[in-house]
Amino acid sequence: MAKAPQPELTIWAVSDGRAGIEAQAEGLAMAVARLRPATVILKRIGWKAGLGRLPWWLNPFPRLALRAESSIAAPWPDVWIAAGRASLPLSTRVRRWSGGQTFVVQTQNPRAPAAAFDLIVPPEHDGLAGPNVFPVLGAPNRLTADRLAAELARFAPRLADLPHPRVAVIVGGTSKAFDLPADHAAAMAAQVAAAVEAAGGSVMVSFTRRTPAAARAAIAGGLRPLPGWIWDERGDNPYIAFLAAADAILVTEDSVNLTTDAAATGAPIYRLTLTGGSAKFARFHAELEARGIARRFAGRLETWRYPPLFEADRAAADLLRRYDARKNII
Repeated sequence: MAKAPQPELTIWAVSDGRAGIEAQAEGLAMAVARLRPATVILKRIGWKAGLGRLPWWLNPFPRLALRAESSIAAPWPDVWIAAGRASLPLSTRVRRWSGGQTFVVQTQNPRAPAAAFDLIVPPEHDGLAGPNVFPVLGAPNRLTADRLAAELARFAPRLADLPHPRVAVIVGGTSKAFDLPADHAAAMAAQVAAAVEAAGGSVMVSFTRRTPAAARAAIAGGLRPLPGWIWDERGDNPYIAFLAAADAILVTEDSVNLTTDAAATGAPIYRLTLTGGSAKFARFHAELEARGIARRFAGRLETWRYPPLFEADRAAADLLRRYDARKNII
């Protein structure tokens, strides 16, 4: 007897819309949709009068405090996947609002009672554990082998003539834990340029919104004499194509998301050190090195491979297992 088709799920991917935060919720939602028929709906929330900056428990009536464009109301989804502190006043209550029908998932470490969630998907380096916790290395993201191939094909004409080794240089910048002063950026660029020039290769450079203007100028100036492409934020963003085309990827150590994206390629990853740091980031980078994924950049380019990292797919399979188990109980 043929197995009955699974009913289509409705999944909300909820965040405040910041790119790195939304990518985690949407990435996990899309991974679920690859395993089971589903409609994924992005929900970007905003709070009146800065209420989103308060601890979740100081916002007792969150739906009244939302901006009108947030559109958080019944009918509730089958699966709620949220990321970021701004989502917590809602994530901790949506199971009650839905009468227990919505399966509630939170990425990152929510720093809220674990019992409020059906599943928490934090990074391993946060050290969170529990029966409803599924840690991942890095963060869930939106990358798949198919998407990498499609973006590489889309930008192939612009990349085709770049000499190998093609080195992607992915630059973050200032955060709570790290900084990228201009003099440090200039020294970094000089070290990268020397290694790429010695190898006869080319560079593909992408900055983020957190890259300070002075650091951006210093790195662009130091790498511009090399063959390559320094994206100037005009036209379509080639970031994913840069990753897909790279023989090696150099990424600043301040971003879990950027490093996890790079690890989806299986290409060697080099960690570009910044000023500052934290114990959690140190644990993250130590685990990458222990698994043979990344190394600290020491001024030379080497070659190694590892299985591409697709943690969103692994977490999605666990999510559906738990979802099915709970539905059977209900």
